[in-house]
Amino acid sequence: MKRRVTITDVADAAGVSVATVSKVINARYGVAAATSSRVQEVIEQLGYESSLVARSMRSHRTHVIGILVAEFEPFSAEILKGAASALLETDYELLAYTGARQSGGAGWEQRYLSRLSGTLIDGALVVTPTVVEPDTDIPVVTIDPHTGPVGIPTVDSDSYTGALLATRHLTGLGHRRIGFLTGRPDLASSALREAGYVEALREVGVRVDPALVRTGDYRTDGAHQPATELLTMADRPTAIFAANDLSAIGVMDVARDLGIDVPGDLSVVGFDDIPESTATTPPLTTVHQPIQQMGATAVRLLVGLLSGTPAEQTHVTLPTSLVVRGTTRAV
Repeated sequence: MKRRVTITDVADAAGVSVATVSKVINARYGVAAATSSRVQEVIEQLGYESSLVARSMRSHRTHVIGILVAEFEPFSAEILKGAASALLETDYELLAYTGARQSGGAGWEQRYLSRLSGTLIDGALVVTPTVVEPDTDIPVVTIDPHTGPVGIPTVDSDSYTGALLATRHLTGLGHRRIGFLTGRPDLASSALREAGYVEALREVGVRVDPALVRTGDYRTDGAHQPATELLTMADRPTAIFAANDLSAIGVMDVARDLGIDVPGDLSVVGFDDIPESTATTPPLTTVHQPIQQMGATAVRLLVGLLSGTPAEQTHVTLPTSLVVRGTTRAV
């Protein structure tokens, strides 16, 4: 197997120090033009261009797109699959990065964009961001953005219509006491799903009972406490619509622990249609959003920005649909 060329190899061949090679690679001051030229020639001869920073030095591009996610959970994994698939059609590579927990919560995306831009990535996709301000030097596209204005291209799905369909499904089965487990309060998708839930109840003349609306965070463990509160009420709901599949799975876990049969005693609907939704017992009725397509669409928007030919449409909303499985039934 051929040994990988290192920065030390470059320094030895060019007759300079490793520090000098590093300065040339990173375009820092303090290296004579002739020395810089010699180092670049050695990099070319030895094939050190496999290094992303060396490639960036010569072309001012790394041909790498970064994708920043809070954590590698099912939704993000599906986004990654779609993004990776779309990148096969380009000469870009994908660098996936997560750092929310290590960097202290809200705003971590902007901090890491600042660190990664310039030498590691040419542009970035940011999935379910908390705060992203358009002040980075590289193009950014957000997926399922937060509720505040960002002024940058976004890709999401039709959360409002999806929630409307989910709640209409339950009201069509005769349910009127329908609990709702929200998503992350800072995300636009959560607010839109709650609005769809409210509208579907209004259509059948049901006024929203605040006691039936509990705050979740799009995580399975985050659903356990609010689901327990709903399912131990004296007049508990006959159905629960959860703002994502992981939360719906958490509701089913709590129902099982409490001896409540799904769907015999409780109907449950989720949102996302992640692969795990088909593995529950029974399989989860849910709203399908084209998650992989969201990742692919975001890549195409970003590549357009990088090529200087951005798409006319910079906010893309993809359609959602209801998938009826085994967790709902008529009352």
